[in-house]
Amino acid sequence: MMADENSSRASIHIRVWGCVQGVGFRAYVAQKASLLGINGNVEHDQVETHAEGNREALETFLVEVKKGPSASNVTEDKVEWGVFRGEFKRFRVRWF
Repeated sequence: MMADENSSRASIHIRVWGCVQGVGFRAYVAQKASLLGINGNVEHDQVETHAEGNREALETFLVEVKKGPSASNVTEDKVEWGVFRGEFKRFRVRWF
């Protein structure tokens, strides 16, 4: 991987609170990640997402996660940007 290609990649950790349970939030997040070519996961027990990919795609993804599906209402979020590490091969919902 070339240096400038790696610099355009990043990771993001997103946590959201509000009306996000029982509204299809995790499936919505997984669908948006897939459409944007982002790898990572969203956890079942809390709405916490770890994702990585192209920085521009992650910025679009963040907007979509904060918006959520139509039945949701995100009232608070916490976002941490990080370095791309290539930890994920795909995006999935973690059920545990």
